[in-house]
Amino acid sequence: MTDHVTEHRTDRRSYADKPWLALLSEAQRAPMSPPPSVVHSFRAAAVKAPDRTALAYFDGRLSYAEVDALSDSVAGHLAARGLAEGDRVALMLQNTPHFVLALLGAWKAGATVVPVNPMYKTGEVRHVLADAGVTALICSDRAWEAYLREAAAGSAVRIVLTACELDLQTRGDQRVLDFERLPVAADAEDLIEVARRGLHAPHLPQRAADDLALISYTSGTSGQPKGAMNLHGNITYNAERQRTGQGIAEGSAYFALAPLFHITGMVCQLAACAANAGTLVLAYRFHPGVVLDAFAEHRPAYTVGPSTAFMALGAQPGATREHFASFEVISSGGAPVPPALVEKFRADFGPYIRNGYGLTECTAPCASVPPQHEAPVDPASGTLSVGVPGPDTIVRIVDEAGAEVPFGEQGEIVVAGPQVVPGYWGRPEATAESFPGGELRTGDIGFMDAEGWLYVVDRKKDMINASGFKVWPREVEDVLYTHPAIREAAVVGVPDSYRGESVKAYVSLRPGADTDPAELVAYSKERLAAYKYPRAVEILPELPKTTSGKILRRELRDRAR
Repeated sequence: MTDHVTEHRTDRRSYADKPWLALLSEAQRAPMSPPPSVVHSFRAAAVKAPDRTALAYFDGRLSYAEVDALSDSVAGHLAARGLAEGDRVALMLQNTPHFVLALLGAWKAGATVVPVNPMYKTGEVRHVLADAGVTALICSDRAWEAYLREAAAGSAVRIVLTACELDLQTRGDQRVLDFERLPVAADAEDLIEVARRGLHAPHLPQRAADDLALISYTSGTSGQPKGAMNLHGNITYNAERQRTGQGIAEGSAYFALAPLFHITGMVCQLAACAANAGTLVLAYRFHPGVVLDAFAEHRPAYTVGPSTAFMALGAQPGATREHFASFEVISSGGAPVPPALVEKFRADFGPYIRNGYGLTECTAPCASVPPQHEAPVDPASGTLSVGVPGPDTIVRIVDEAGAEVPFGEQGEIVVAGPQVVPGYWGRPEATAESFPGGELRTGDIGFMDAEGWLYVVDRKKDMINASGFKVWPREVEDVLYTHPAIREAAVVGVPDSYRGESVKAYVSLRPGADTDPAELVAYSKERLAAYKYPRAVEILPELPKTTSGKILRRELRDRAR
């Protein structure tokens, strides 16, 4: 697909040979038997350590036994209201205990959960409710009053539970909890009141690994969002691989930096924490000062988040090495991490940020950097590896015709393994296109070296064609990130009457930094081929991002046109 070829081009081994196995430890390669569902993991932890804190939310604490009982009651209520096995429950909440109680309660009632981005507007929510055929909606009281009642009108929703995020703690931080409690709406019931009724969960067959757990809607970068069908076994496989592969002590604290409604937060934080009988630390929404305070208080061993979150934490006044001293593993997901950020963060704060790669369709990670290694940087492109696949996963690189390309050559990344979903909800044609033979065609361009290290170059659709030359935005962004003034960078193609497309960069600056577009253009010109460097740079206070922290290039493309 491109002209990038490394010295390993003549390597004739197949990706099925899994050269990356040599990079994994014995524990990481070992066969395992994940529990059928997260509910199984959670109940096992509640039996093993009933008094251990399962959820920490500002000064609030809920033990494993308490969360088990409260979510049982939610399940009992949903069943009493007529929720049937297989019905869909939409869950639209921030990182609070309410999310976990609602999630476990819905699963215990035999339902499929539809996590919904709390930033969605009326039309976006209406699409999800209709597409998934949602029966029950669990959301914040403020969102229900503001616009979700309107979004649910005319849908199949007939059960509504609302939550106030001021519950379950008494010392919330007004930097993120700056709102008032509302009276419970006449057409809804209060989630916490329901959870405290002491109801029993219905007597149903426990969820099996091949039962549908989530319908996770993709970001909809092309057309309307599609619902990936994450099975219970998809989730527990990746959660258990996290537990066995990271070596984090049982009972450790996991900080929920990524949103729980996002597949990364759901699997790598919530499900992995339950698998390890750990404490999940919640802080509502991302605010760098609030997060640093929580790090200091709870001393977490693990977190995962987008590179933009670590940029914001590193730029927060008062951030010190001590804030990060407790971490055994810090991972980054959602978007590739620039090598310059990894090195600057380690120099300033100590931890090494471990790159990872995954998609909603492969239930979060399908490659990561093992704790015993550091990711190499490709000498030709300057790209930081996103890690290596696990022992049960096969990642291949293929050309436009679907044929494997040699190690070191770029092509589309395709994934097969226990974490790959069976397809999209109600979309047989899209499923056939994206999952031929059960293998996920990711739409990402990358390459793998002979040792098995995977490198993600960019999205197919983001490639810029400048005078016939292919320019991958990631390569230009990585150069911009080496400039000391740059906090965030995103590169897009813009119409050009001469070149067809030319490169434009949008950047935000570090606090106190000073530069101008001309200086950044000159800086890039010194370090990139003539067709690659940005002809224009625009400095913005903030770059647009998804709730999970991924920079929205499509919004910047629209802005540029």
